[in-house]
Amino acid sequence: MTPTAARVVHVGGQHPYHISIGDGLLDDGIALAARVRGRHALLVSDAHVAPLYARRVEVALHNARPDLRIERAVIPAGEQAKTLAHFGDVLGALAQLGATRDACVLALGGGVVGDLAGFAAACWMRGIDCIQLPTTLLAMVDSSVGGKTAVDLPEGKNLVGAFHPPRAVFADTTALATLPDRELRAGLAEVIKYGGICDAPFLDWLEAHAAALLTRDPAALTEAIARSCQHKADIVERDPFEHGDRALLNLGHTFGHAIEAEQGYSGVGNAALNHGEAVAVGMVLAARLSAHLGMAAAADTARIQALLEGFGLPTRIPAGLDPDLLLARMRLDKKANAHGLRFVLWEAPGAARVVSDVPEDAVLETLREG
Repeated sequence: MTPTAARVVHVGGQHPYHISIGDGLLDDGIALAARVRGRHALLVSDAHVAPLYARRVEVALHNARPDLRIERAVIPAGEQAKTLAHFGDVLGALAQLGATRDACVLALGGGVVGDLAGFAAACWMRGIDCIQLPTTLLAMVDSSVGGKTAVDLPEGKNLVGAFHPPRAVFADTTALATLPDRELRAGLAEVIKYGGICDAPFLDWLEAHAAALLTRDPAALTEAIARSCQHKADIVERDPFEHGDRALLNLGHTFGHAIEAEQGYSGVGNAALNHGEAVAVGMVLAARLSAHLGMAAAADTARIQALLEGFGLPTRIPAGLDPDLLLARMRLDKKANAHGLRFVLWEAPGAARVVSDVPEDAVLETLREG
């Protein structure tokens, strides 16, 4: 496959890189190999994605760089695999490869693979290159960009990790053809998030193009990905280590992560919510909490709820989850601090801000309303 001209988003700052968005990028061995400095490459993927795309990437790289030694590490699919144990497996694969300081990890898959493989790259010999090759919409618009890498603990999501910007991101939109409908919708939740944070006209665009996005129209998907990545790139460039504006990217995530943790990260292949679905519920809860605190109009909650439901996303807490236990999860969230709970809330769609020391009784009331 010959790739068409890619859309390129530049991420600046101390460690600049490019996000390339287009079709056929996984087969563009010349572009991929140009980002590999040494002669060792470890391709990390999962049991669902590796059979679809790993061989293609390896062949493309070998054709461009016959001298490159490439090995593969495959982890189980799903959030439950984002553990210290599988992180150790990837480090072991790097050791067996004999990976040197100029080696490269290629993260081929969704957010779990990107987070875990990126964290392994951050830790091997105190940091080697990582190229992100996201194959899900959620990873293309969020987790592959910005360099936040991590694994989960039973007590909470992403509690062990490091900031490690990628050397490059290649978002091959043809990979979305094999993405299950549920995962496509989950990625669209993160796309909607950018409108909620800082781009109210983007919400108008999403409402107008919902049908095209759900039927995987290439032009609509490319535009949504590029616009989302530009927003994230702008925020990451201003705040690479989440000391300020970058926390805005967590709209809906404090509630969402609590839901995921309480469900045991079992949102693949069953009734539990996956990450994007949990974030969708979390955005509605954040909007409702904003209204409870007198920051925003109740009508704004109704609008974001209707938009999310229009994309087939859940907007209510799953039955059986205890509000008190969800609140306890939030106390361990990375966004909490010595002054109490912090949330990304909004004054209106497109006007989000970080709010510290949020009263727990208001949070509990929001959770009990579901």
